[in-house]
Amino acid sequence: MKKIAIFAFLLAVCAAAGRAQESRQDVSISGTVIIEPFRASQTDVQVSSQRAFGALASYRFMLTPSSALEANYSMTYQSEMNFVVNNTNHYKVSNRVQEISAAYVRSFNYRKLNPFVEAGPAAFIFLPVRNSGTTSLDVKQQTEIGGIFGGGVAYEISPSFDIRAEYRGWITKVPTFGDSQFTTNKWYQIYNPVIGVAYHF
Repeated sequence: MKKIAIFAFLLAVCAAAGRAQESRQDVSISGTVIIEPFRASQTDVQVSSQRAFGALASYRFMLTPSSALEANYSMTYQSEMNFVVNNTNHYKVSNRVQEISAAYVRSFNYRKLNPFVEAGPAAFIFLPVRNSGTTSLDVKQQTEIGGIFGGGVAYEISPSFDIRAEYRGWITKVPTFGDSQFTTNKWYQIYNPVIGVAYHF
């Protein structure tokens, strides 16, 4: 009876060890920057913005050793968008941007260095901040549907941790914050470099 109990215990330990080595999931926390490009439109509206800093949380589930599904949530601290209407009227909107996205990730394994690319759909929530940086009181929260894409590299520092650096791009419509005079009818790509740490389990 003791031999059977010992055998069962060893079998359970081996199964747990094998599952731990498999590391099919990971979570990561990263610092981010969003850089929104200048846009001019046929509607006589010009849009520019200051860069903003924030944080990104991600969860990956490995489908195979080289492919995964990823869920992301990020939020910037605060940026300021500048709208120039008809070359004369200047408006400023302080805002925070939230990203909720999913992506397919394809990685390439080279020992401790693992480059990867990703792409998927996203929702971007533009949240006006009513402070001295906002000069238009008519602005409202706005959600835009778009996408993300990117590429980066993960460097393994231990079996459980790696450091990730990535360039990400956000594709979305230029927000109007619910104010028709800010309409550009334009899309733009927001530059979103990130760097962080991932934990595998």
